[in-house]
Amino acid sequence: MVAALLGAAACGSSDSPSSPADEGSPTKVTVGVIPIVDVAPIYLGKEKGFFSSRGIDLTMESGQGGAAIVPGVLSGQFQFGFSNVTSLMLAQTQGVPIKVVANGVASTGKDGGDFGGVTVKGDSPIQSAKDLAGKKVAVNTLKNIGDTTVRESVRKAGGDPSTISFVEIGFPQMPAALAEGQVDAAWVVEPSLSVIKAQGGRVVAWNYVDAAPDLTVATYFASNKLMQENPDLVKRFTEAMNESLTYASAHADEVRQVLGTYTQIDQKTRDAITLPQWPTEINKASIETLATLGKNDGVFGDKTPDLSQLLP
Repeated sequence: MVAALLGAAACGSSDSPSSPADEGSPTKVTVGVIPIVDVAPIYLGKEKGFFSSRGIDLTMESGQGGAAIVPGVLSGQFQFGFSNVTSLMLAQTQGVPIKVVANGVASTGKDGGDFGGVTVKGDSPIQSAKDLAGKKVAVNTLKNIGDTTVRESVRKAGGDPSTISFVEIGFPQMPAALAEGQVDAAWVVEPSLSVIKAQGGRVVAWNYVDAAPDLTVATYFASNKLMQENPDLVKRFTEAMNESLTYASAHADEVRQVLGTYTQIDQKTRDAITLPQWPTEINKASIETLATLGKNDGVFGDKTPDLSQLLP
């Protein structure tokens, strides 16, 4: 794995948080997030005071996904946003002026123990990733990180990924869609993964694990305009975010509790779900792999993502 630390200038010690130029006026910051397990560290970091200690008055606002959050960041509705890296690479190839400022979430890298996988009903004849060829598979967004990584699982298992029929269904609706036979398989992340397992479903492919070791799945980003106009704010946000990621990684019980403050996940499910990894390091090699997979799948049209422009 080739991993790179976020810019040293943007990474401060939790013992000495950066302070705003004007100590008396905290900066109001709104972050566009998706209300899923992945963003638990930012909620926990707010509770622990990692942002307020750096003069940031933090508010989270829910978006449907990166496609909605990116325009919000560009318009100034959000100062920062959370998105999977494929959506950010797609935006970059389209000339959208954004840049990653902090890591977001990563695969556990464990085959059999990740927070996302391809599921089937318990009595399904599908036994492996190879068997997904020719089948109808649900993903939350077409031509994105889901179908790209599922294709890689099938390819590595010896199947023909070009014969898969992908269907766009929201994660919360996937357990019912699978149970009712609307699809043969569903790629889901937590907590839908635990819901399907509780229904008797099985995982036949760990697509994040198959795509790349310790895959960086999503990151926090800002507009180039904000980075040029207020680099001090970006620095303080990145520091607070890194402290939040580190704290969440070491306090799983508190993560499971904070999930109850911004999701509808019940306590039993929160206790059962597999948590992702929250490293502060961005695994650039894994993003390069995603870029190659996405290019081969036609996600970026005839363009190639310029990761030197997108990543820190």
